Amino acid sequence: MNNLNQTRTDVREGRFDARFTRLYGEATEAVRRRYLHLTDLYEEAFGDGEDLRFFSAPGRTEVCGNHTDHNHGKVMAAAINLDAVACASKTDDGIIVVKSENYPGDTVDTRVLVPQEKEHEKSAALVRGVAARFAQLGYKIGGFKSVTVNNVLKGSGMSSSAAFEVLVGTMLNYLYNDGKISPIEIAQIAQYAENEFFGKPCGLMDQMACSVGSFVAIDFADPDHPVVEGVPFDFGKTKHHLVITDTKADHADLTDEYASIRREMEAVAGYFGKTCLRETDENAVLDNVKDLRETLGERPVLRALHFYNENRRVDAERAALAAGDFETFKALTIESGLSSFTYNQNVYASSAPASQPVALALALSESVLKGKGAWRVHGGGFAGTIQAFVPDALLPAYKARLEAVFGEGACYVLEIRPFGGTEV
Repeated sequence: MNNLNQTRTDVREGRFDARFTRLYGEATEAVRRRYLHLTDLYEEAFGDGEDLRFFSAPGRTEVCGNHTDHNHGKVMAAAINLDAVACASKTDDGIIVVKSENYPGDTVDTRVLVPQEKEHEKSAALVRGVAARFAQLGYKIGGFKSVTVNNVLKGSGMSSSAAFEVLVGTMLNYLYNDGKISPIEIAQIAQYAENEFFGKPCGLMDQMACSVGSFVAIDFADPDHPVVEGVPFDFGKTKHHLVITDTKADHADLTDEYASIRREMEAVAGYFGKTCLRETDENAVLDNVKDLRETLGERPVLRALHFYNENRRVDAERAALAAGDFETFKALTIESGLSSFTYNQNVYASSAPASQPVALALALSESVLKGKGAWRVHGGGFAGTIQAFVPDALLPAYKARLEAVFGEGACYVLEIRPFGGTEV
């Protein structure tokens, strides 16, 4: 059983290096410092501890399938090398304590596993919701003390909240269930916590990509049993970088903008007596456009058409990557972005049309990458980030143009991480 000092010694002397290399590509001094910082935070919060363990859950990048998961569609996503990490130890009091750097800590009594109104849209609701779902499914739960550090940008479209949820589920999985719960089920548990306890009607893509890792194609036709398949592709051979640019726009007051997409897609499905668009037929929508626009309005129809087109693009992108055809993949990426802009309409908020940082970032990207790279809105949209696939030779010029507008450090050059939520 490692106490605090022994854990620090193990990190300093390289006994975690193989595990760090597995997650981050190499065991750099910066990685070691980050985990040593975790032990410092643990000591500040709890003093010494026994049987200290490290855990990690990555952020994600959506590759294709923008806003399709919540209507049982198809998506392609990948885990990235930014992650939420934790240092934790079991306790026998049934109390879960999660102290996050620069945020107030959460304390959750696992004897109370129903939603608490005061925790609505707070991180404590996610912790309680994950524990509740574990218990409902017959898995073991118990107390632990933990500190976390998350370098997945909040509001970045890289899913910092999903990484946190998966991290909590990963800790309960390894601390109390010997790591036997599958990554897919951990993702479903995390989504349940966000839907039922936190109060956000999210789909499952974010949690699934964070939990499973690597490139994944996910078919949510049956969301209780999603089909998750790895996509065989070596991104490192493309001579491109994946770049996420943070426009640093505020996500505040955008909850209804996000919710409206799912609500309007489901309204179209409801017109045909169905609960989600995956249960409907695209030709039926096209044949009934006149009545649909009179009944629901034009935007729900456009968003439904985006859904059908994105499902086809996911299949096409997956096939392109499997065939090693990166040029076709890039062309489809641009198509996906245009569909999000013109059909799904989540590049800027209709409630604040004068503010369009994401649209501006896309325009600047095109000015550098047209004919050579690819660019699209990233994640939920409306504010936040864009994604680009940038040829190595254009990376300096691309970063210079985007960071001249959005600030130094706005561009994040990322790697694809082969593992999801795991004990380190």
